Amino acid sequence: MTTKLALVTGGNGFVGCHVVRALLARGDRVRVLARENADLSALVGLPVEIVRGDLRYFDSVVRAVDGCSEVYHVAADYRLWLTDPAPMYATNVAGTQHIIRAAANAGVSRIVHTSTVGALGIPHGGVGREDTPSSLAEMTGHYKRSKYMAQQAALEAARAGAPVVLVNPSTPIGALDLKPTPTGRIIVDFLNRRMPAYVETGLNIVDVENVARGHLLAAERGRIGEKYILGGENLTLREFLERLAMISGLPAPKMRIPYAVALGYALGAEAFARTVTRRAPRASLTEVRMARKRMFFDSSKARAELGYSPGPIDAALAAAIEFFRSKGTARSAA
Repeated sequence: MTTKLALVTGGNGFVGCHVVRALLARGDRVRVLARENADLSALVGLPVEIVRGDLRYFDSVVRAVDGCSEVYHVAADYRLWLTDPAPMYATNVAGTQHIIRAAANAGVSRIVHTSTVGALGIPHGGVGREDTPSSLAEMTGHYKRSKYMAQQAALEAARAGAPVVLVNPSTPIGALDLKPTPTGRIIVDFLNRRMPAYVETGLNIVDVENVARGHLLAAERGRIGEKYILGGENLTLREFLERLAMISGLPAPKMRIPYAVALGYALGAEAFARTVTRRAPRASLTEVRMARKRMFFDSSKARAELGYSPGPIDAALAAAIEFFRSKGTARSAA
């Protein structure tokens, strides 16, 4: 029997490299679409085929999907601060349209589109679900706006007959967060004792390995045109930092920064970044504005329909701490 060949876009990224590992563990062959100069260190030692290409160019996407039976579209331009948003929309929106069109034309059996809970609605003071109303106008920042538009494109393609299932991961943590992600940066700053205070918010935190397994479950059991939240635990930032303190053995910050103060700091930091460093500031306006709303979500639909079963985040937190310390990104335990 011939093993399935699965394409993973963004397979060298944080979530993508765990999807690659889950597919390999299942016995599939895996092809990864990566840009020409992409960092492939998250895939070192894995028996994967690397195809160089760019989502923004349809021809290179067509070559990548050739011969594949499943496509996992995990790749995205994930930045919360940028000077020119055009490349982000080209990758996240046009790139999504390209990969789905190429995969559908090639006759793949399933396309799993990785969206984000950031593209979903949240009722005031409540918990977001797949059917909570949302709109482009409610999206804060270019990343969320581009991901919302990509999600709409994926839903439209499913209605037109493409075999697309959507997953909406919440906030993943764990090993191999190389960049790191904004949440990984919180962990790194905490471990390096660079977080004397915090802005209160709420997050749904999930083990990245659970998110990866959720992708495979969506391909196997998900209904075409449906969205599935792949979440874990709803925690305030204070609760998350206390959990981090318990596992790392370091004290959690006690001081809470008022929202107005954080907004003022972010304004100054962005101005300095734009005029002097041209590098992402330590706090962006988008991040602070996003913190105003608690990002709490309910994964019960994925549990019921996919058999998705996320565990506690403690093991993922421990794995993230060990990874950041082993790479020298964070200080070793004293």
